[in-house]
Amino acid sequence: MSETKSSTRATRIAALLLAGAALCLWAASRMTWVTVASSDGLGEDRVTDLDGGNWAAATTPLALALVAAIAAAFAVRGWLVRVLGVLVAVVGVVAALPAIGLLAGGASNDRAADIAGFARVATQVTATEVSAGPAVLVLLGSLLALVGAVVLIRKPIAAGGLSSKYDSPAARREAAASRPAGDGKQEPQTQRMLWDALDAGEDPTVDDADQRSTSGEPRAVTNDATEDTGRPGTRPESD
Repeated sequence: MSETKSSTRATRIAALLLAGAALCLWAASRMTWVTVASSDGLGEDRVTDLDGGNWAAATTPLALALVAAIAAAFAVRGWLVRVLGVLVAVVGVVAALPAIGLLAGGASNDRAADIAGFARVATQVTATEVSAGPAVLVLLGSLLALVGAVVLIRKPIAAGGLSSKYDSPAARREAAASRPAGDGKQEPQTQRMLWDALDAGEDPTVDDADQRSTSGEPRAVTNDATEDTGRPGTRPESD
């Protein structure tokens, strides 16, 4: 029971971390990363803002991937939890690369002109200004994603996955039949389990002994030496 509680708590913690990471990436994709000043030689300089959806186009899809990972964290079980943790770690690293490149190397005029589409209209970039806020927010989201990946990888394998109420009726009947009889552990019957038993032609309201007695199996007859075979009020005749 303690292992199950630990697994559930780990899943919830990982889900909160992934939700925070996805929120950071989504918010950063809506913010301005680079401000570009350009000139076409005919008029005044023009200022163009490049948000995260333009400068780091993978930010929004990676945020959606983290949201999908939240649902998968409650669905997968066994070694698939480890695989999910590794995939989340890859998403966190990939999301951090554009932010690290921007903070370390700045924004080049050539890349700014290519992303803004100035090369097609013969417009030259005169200056670029980098906003550090969105990049730092992405790094924070990447860090949360990596921590969530570690929580998923360290999560106990035995207790992962959906509860049995999401299994098919055939799977629940098979699981109930595979449990050894008389093990002392009897799960409380839910309404769904009762209906499954009725569909299978069983009576869930009686125990095994009652089912054997009502199914037509012969009872064991015991010979009692004190049993009187005569009629009431008489005694057996002696030879």
